[in-house]
Amino acid sequence: MSEKAISNTDKNSRHIAVIGAGSIGINCALSLQRDGHRVVMIDPLEPGEGCSSGNAGLLARSSFIPLSSPGLLFDVPGWLLDPMGPLAIRWSYLPKLAPWLIRYILAGKKANLQPTADALQHLTDACVDLYAGLAEEAGEPELIKRSSYIYVYESKKSFDKDAGGFDLRRKMNIEVQELGQAEIQAAEPALSPAYQHAYLVPDHGFTLDPLALMRTLAKLFERRGGEVRQTSVQDIVMRSDGCTTLILEDDDLEVDQVVLAAGAYSGKLAAKLGSPVPLDTERGYHITIPRPGAMPSMPVMSGDAKFLATPMSVGLRLAGTVEFAGLDAAPNYKRARNLIKHGQRMFPGLQTDEFSEWMGRRPTLPDSLPVVGRSPKHDNIFFAFGHQHIGLTAGPETGRIIADLVADRRSNIDLTPYRADRF
Repeated sequence: MSEKAISNTDKNSRHIAVIGAGSIGINCALSLQRDGHRVVMIDPLEPGEGCSSGNAGLLARSSFIPLSSPGLLFDVPGWLLDPMGPLAIRWSYLPKLAPWLIRYILAGKKANLQPTADALQHLTDACVDLYAGLAEEAGEPELIKRSSYIYVYESKKSFDKDAGGFDLRRKMNIEVQELGQAEIQAAEPALSPAYQHAYLVPDHGFTLDPLALMRTLAKLFERRGGEVRQTSVQDIVMRSDGCTTLILEDDDLEVDQVVLAAGAYSGKLAAKLGSPVPLDTERGYHITIPRPGAMPSMPVMSGDAKFLATPMSVGLRLAGTVEFAGLDAAPNYKRARNLIKHGQRMFPGLQTDEFSEWMGRRPTLPDSLPVVGRSPKHDNIFFAFGHQHIGLTAGPETGRIIADLVADRRSNIDLTPYRADRF
């Protein structure tokens, strides 16, 4: 496909700054650019090098089950006491985290389950097709692979416990197949025969390299006239003439409109703009093994240990776990190395002589929903952050929503669940 020239002569064209160059920021920038706006994307890191670089790469159409759900409270003590468990809290951070945790637990009421899942599905459902189109436009279609997604279980108890989430997926028109041990082995021979039960979910996808995908889309943005500035935003000054001045680390920038899409770092700027939100960070870890000796053909989720194994061009990525420690605490890479032990249990032939480890900060709000929409306080400020574990998946649809809002186009979905002032 030939590159589309971006014209700035349209009377409706605006100069827009997108703060953040991860999955959400890049997708917002591309969508705004398609509408003819002059867009600058600002991030202290190069595009895609933050949390978006280290995710599990899954394009998870069916990841609309809320993070907090009925019964979760009973699982937490066991997870916290297990050094190999999926959840850890730095106890020094607990006093600050406690109000957020209370809201998180309260959000898990049964009455909230369906409305939250509906709102999340609007952001996730079309992700595979949308990314396939973007990768095609960028000239790198091979970065997106369509596939099934399999949840495997050693324990019948864990399998049965997760049944409610898969029943909800079926209710929301997601195909789910239940597999036994022989069918699991036929689908993924590299897996341990210890897995006796599985849910197979067709019609999903993944990227073979999340960082390469983000870099490719950022280059597409630049080829079409977009500007990328590697600097940090110190402050946002609202002017009486309707424009906005961004106080940057190295300069000041005047723009017509701003999209705040800075992931876990969005909270401080949102508060300065009059919209404090209870945004915290779930620190996630990964291990990437370049020559694993054993590789699945599709993303595999351990339903017992709650981690994901994804086959990538850079090797086998084992990703998952949640750690609450705030934005600034040093990584605890023991959390990452736990994934090696889990991976060896999942794949008996796994070779782990060589690996890399990583930690990233997932921006999470206590009700599992992001903030997407116009600022309640300023008509020319738009919010797009808080996408927890679905930042990659929800990027394209979030970008389309923001572009519609900027253009005053009527959205085909109800944006009320994502409003910043819902707390």
